[in-house]
Amino acid sequence: ITTSDNPPTATTSIDADINLPASASVPSNTTFSTTDPTSYNHTTSLTTYDSLGNARTTSMYFVKTATANEWTVHAEIGGQRVTPAAGQNVTSGANAMQPTLDISGFTQYANNFSVNGLQQNGYSTGRLIGVDVDSEGVVFARFTNGQASALGQLALTSFQNPQGLQQLGDTTWGETFDSGGAVNGAPGTSNFGQIQAGALETSNVNLAEQLVNMIASQRNFQANAQMIQTEDQVTQTIINIR
Repeated sequence: ITTSDNPPTATTSIDADINLPASASVPSNTTFSTTDPTSYNHTTSLTTYDSLGNARTTSMYFVKTATANEWTVHAEIGGQRVTPAAGQNVTSGANAMQPTLDISGFTQYANNFSVNGLQQNGYSTGRLIGVDVDSEGVVFARFTNGQASALGQLALTSFQNPQGLQQLGDTTWGETFDSGGAVNGAPGTSNFGQIQAGALETSNVNLAEQLVNMIASQRNFQANAQMIQTEDQVTQTIINIR
């Protein structure tokens, strides 16, 4: 099982579900500046990631234009202005970031400005935090960045005549001529069962036989204890003889 980190993935798309108020007015300052709240109507931000897994804050600014039902969106990534025409390196050593903004969820109703959804598809480097096995035997590695990677799949083996297997131990069986040859396959296919992760196997011994053995052991213990008590009484009697 691999214990290496899960590599990062740069943000390539941003999905936004935002309502821009229909009653908005053109900002008093027509020269846009991120530091001048009078030059834009509303702003929102989210965390995005570059190709190295660095978290970069992406801010969007919405400006109502003089044209009816028209808005302009300005964007910054990591404090640097970005344009829809070309990607820009916003982190030293990272590839250029140019995420696309999906505005299909934008609305312009008479309500206030509201951000109903804001998602992106990038993530940072992840460390291994656990391993899961699904019902089909696929082993997944889970990472701190919320990702999961398939590492492999468990195989099951069946025999034409399981009763013909040779018992080699309490839980070990071996192939014989009577059992037929081993047939390997994936869980959940053909006549193979499924995998149940995190479950304990039920008892594979004869419970009646083990109960009889336990009762016999308990009676032997009682008999031995009674014998020791009798010997103690005899010894005490001898000691008391003057």
